[in-house]
Amino acid sequence: MSLALYRKYRPATFAELKGQEHVAEPLQQALRNGRINHAYLFSGPRGCGKTSSARILARSLNCEQGPTPDPCGKCDSCVALGPTGSGHIDVIEIDAASHGGVDDARDLRERAFFAPVSARFKVYIIDEAHMVTREGFNALLKLVEEPPPHLKFVFATTEPEKVIGTIRSRTHHYPFRLIPPSVLQELVEEILKAEGVPYEANALPLAVRAGAGSARDTLSILDQLLAGSDEAGITYTRAVSLLGYTDSSLLDEVVAAFAARDGGKVFAAIDRVIESGQDPRRFTADLLERVRDLVILSNVPEAGGSGLLNVPADELEHMRRQAASMGPGELTRAADLLHTGLTEMRGATSPRLLLELVCARILLPSAYEDEASMFARLDRLERQASQGGFQAAPGGFAAARPTPPTPSAQASAPAPGQGGDPTSSVDRRGGAAEVERDSVDNSAGPPTSSAPAPAARAHSAGSPAEAAAGSAASAAAPMSAAAAPVGAGAAVAAPATSGGMDIAAVQRLWPDIVEAVKQKSRVAWMVIMNGVRPLSLDGNLLTLSFEAEGARTNFANGGRDAVLRDVLRERMGVDWRIDTVLGGAAPAGGRPGGGQAGRPSSSPGQGGPPPQTGFSNAATPAPPRTGSGPQPSAPPAEPAPPSPPSPPPATSRSVPRPGPSRDEPPPPPEPPVDESDEVDPEGDADADGTEAEASGMALIQRELGGQIIREIDNT
Repeated sequence: MSLALYRKYRPATFAELKGQEHVAEPLQQALRNGRINHAYLFSGPRGCGKTSSARILARSLNCEQGPTPDPCGKCDSCVALGPTGSGHIDVIEIDAASHGGVDDARDLRERAFFAPVSARFKVYIIDEAHMVTREGFNALLKLVEEPPPHLKFVFATTEPEKVIGTIRSRTHHYPFRLIPPSVLQELVEEILKAEGVPYEANALPLAVRAGAGSARDTLSILDQLLAGSDEAGITYTRAVSLLGYTDSSLLDEVVAAFAARDGGKVFAAIDRVIESGQDPRRFTADLLERVRDLVILSNVPEAGGSGLLNVPADELEHMRRQAASMGPGELTRAADLLHTGLTEMRGATSPRLLLELVCARILLPSAYEDEASMFARLDRLERQASQGGFQAAPGGFAAARPTPPTPSAQASAPAPGQGGDPTSSVDRRGGAAEVERDSVDNSAGPPTSSAPAPAARAHSAGSPAEAAAGSAASAAAPMSAAAAPVGAGAAVAAPATSGGMDIAAVQRLWPDIVEAVKQKSRVAWMVIMNGVRPLSLDGNLLTLSFEAEGARTNFANGGRDAVLRDVLRERMGVDWRIDTVLGGAAPAGGRPGGGQAGRPSSSPGQGGPPPQTGFSNAATPAPPRTGSGPQPSAPPAEPAPPSPPSPPPATSRSVPRPGPSRDEPPPPPEPPVDESDEVDPEGDADADGTEAEASGMALIQRELGGQIIREIDNT
């Protein structure tokens, strides 16, 4: 039958006492100086060496060469008080848990006055001294205060505050501490080498962790692992299954799922923990221990070499990658949530449910407005920005690079006055534009037009204006040839101005962009948080689609587009202009020109002001351009057949009327009207229109995007 390891390897001298140098050195110096007190109080956690130190002190006092700080280990007293000795008659150990009453104290007082049998001092070691009753301490008080010269007392306790003050004030108090993990691991390795047992290096930290700083507990666990080991010795798998800890591979999987925000893997791991019969509390504690290590590693990169973390080198490198994938903000928040959940699991009837709720909160920092959640989200955005932008896809932005538009597509884009503007009442022809958009031919061919040429129309009509049409076409030819290189240059420069992104990438990153806007301006965030989506990206012009006209007007007129542009510039490194449309309508020709967000801009090659629009988006003809530069040729005027005079311009905002036919000359230009401060600029909201039919609340809901919360009846 083998002797227990904690008894076999019990320290026999102060030099062999591990992790208690702050106690051993003063006691050794007191023995050298001969200043030995009559009573000592040793306090500290269990298994840290209190009783062993009391025996070493008695051995040093009664050694034939003593009192000495280093017992010889050869005399009868040293051998009897050694780790494997049977004890000495003059060294009496009393368990106060069963001998702490007043009668036991009186019996001890009567025996204490007798001289020692063979030793120099009679030493009473009272273990678990906090179990002595108040009456028992009072019975010992006079003896402890004025003992005979041959009597020494050593009180050992884990709760020194329960020792009455009159006793504690008459002793020298030495507090013992928990043994550091590194010291315990060295002790375990020494014992395994002495026993000749093979072991895996990553299995020893499990035994040290289970010992929790107690040498006796650690050696008891090591003894259990040795008893269950085979020819391979102590293995990591056997230690994990025997001690009930969570496998490190499962912890790695959960941490990786937290970093990737993959809820499926997290909850699948929790299900495996429950199905394998593990305690959810133990899994939560192990996960909290791992997150704690990652928090330390993220703040102290050299923690592995400085002793803050006691993990193997290969696992330390893997943990560094895990800490970099989450960041200190997310790790700190996860540690707080796990600690709170572990506290709530005590006495809970369904610990699995609490564990799943804690994991759900870790996965969703955006669902909470507390300071830790906000910091975790900001930390994630900063890490994405430091890595080159919002990394929404594994391939990055380079995988979503758009195809540059061809010069023919640039040249064939219709002007707002020719039906390309979504606010125009003229019938639009989108077929040819779609064909050109999908084309991959980059050759600089002549531009094509889906509308018949003015000269062709004049020739088919057989009018006498054929000569005028020919001259107009010949005048327009040099302008077309001069505009072709400009369009080609703009097409080549479009990908550069868009930052190498397309509308699909912007749509994927839109939730993160909205979150970044929220950090900069709450008002702008409230406008774009719902009912807004990116519609198109043409060069450096980003078009947003709004579901409500009120939200679109608020965004365009309130300067909210400047906030969005700042976010795009800071987070993605692009300087885009912002345009807005109502519903899913596409902008006219992509609106490559400049202009204020929410207002249509002039087409390339036309420097005039944009057409003015009203509530129903009916276009008002733009005024003629003035200046000395070359003017684009207009279709020749044709004589119209006799007909009654045409009605005046549009008188209703909501009911669209058919536009002029192709053969009729355009209506006379009207001066631009500033409608920003007018309720009814054209004076056409009569009783027969839809404006009169709609109630005031309907107008607010339709035009401003308002909602009815509660109606109050004032009658």
